[in-house]
Amino acid sequence: MTIPEELLEEIRAESAERGLSAYVAEALRFKRDRDRLLELVDWLGEEYGPVTDDERAAAIEDLKELDAEHERRAGGRHGKGAAA
Repeated sequence: MTIPEELLEEIRAESAERGLSAYVAEALRFKRDRDRLLELVDWLGEEYGPVTDDERAAAIEDLKELDAEHERRAGGRHGKGAAA
């Protein structure tokens, strides 16, 4: 695995208190959770048809809640991420 040096230095600076491994593990869990949610959305679309505007808005709110939970757990150290 190769991580751009500039990004790695930023992460090291931001994660000094928790440690790089903890930071990376948390980021991977967060990404996995988002991927699983998107897989669920795809599966539901295949099973039940297109997503309505109301359903899409609700899913975006769910993603925002996941982002907020991630921020709380990370102590607010991450930048603002956009919901999918």
